[in-house]
Amino acid sequence: MATVTEIRDDAGGLSVCVLASGSKGNAIYISDGTCSILVDAGLSGKAIELRMHERDLDPSALTAVLVSHEHSDHIQGVGVLSRRYNLPVYISKNTLKAAPQLGKLHQANFFECSRGFSIGTLSVHPFSISHDAADPVGFTLQLNGTKIGIATDLGIVTTMVKEHLKDCILLILEANHDPDMLINGPYPWPLKQRIKGRSGHLSNQDSRGLLNEIQHDQLRHVILAHLSETNNTPDMAYQTVGEAITRCRAHLSVALQNRCGELIRLGT
Repeated sequence: MATVTEIRDDAGGLSVCVLASGSKGNAIYISDGTCSILVDAGLSGKAIELRMHERDLDPSALTAVLVSHEHSDHIQGVGVLSRRYNLPVYISKNTLKAAPQLGKLHQANFFECSRGFSIGTLSVHPFSISHDAADPVGFTLQLNGTKIGIATDLGIVTTMVKEHLKDCILLILEANHDPDMLINGPYPWPLKQRIKGRSGHLSNQDSRGLLNEIQHDQLRHVILAHLSETNNTPDMAYQTVGEAITRCRAHLSVALQNRCGELIRLGT
């Protein structure tokens, strides 16, 4: 499985980079060259800055931070970055209420699930997902007809999830665990039940089933995210989910916890 520093194609003018993915911190960078956002900021502010610099990305050029839910591996650096760079934070009211650790934000802009809004030139649409948080959401983001879908931290794939993720050029999908590794692994039974439950995390097989249903011939990139370091391996996720890619020629990659992902440029 090759690691690619940068991928270029001719679809729509967006750049995407998964800065980190996993239970120790999650952050995704998305930019159209004028509007640059982070979807979640679950590492420390310093760590996110370092990851961005690895890909020659400028933290001071960020436009906003978009928050999916209040778990610490998604918000650890949100408050720091908001204050340091005067960034507005787009967040639901219930999520902000559940996250007092964010501290004072430069600006809180509230969104409601299933109601689209804009951040600069980017059109954002949050949709409800099943996870043990106050108001968890996935996102689609669009620019000039180019659509990106993000669905991590969800226990089940609903009809709503599938509907929102249709017609994406790039997908970031959870592939958290292998069911056998989880059941036979070292986690206590209540935690195993949480992970495999309806408000937990998608398995490799769940992600494969989702991708099998929503793939289409214009899908170009699939990034597997939020892998468990205990109950999964990159190769296992890649092989299992990769079996679904039968009706498109999408490039499949795996986002990791300990290093910055490839920078994917759509439309250069």
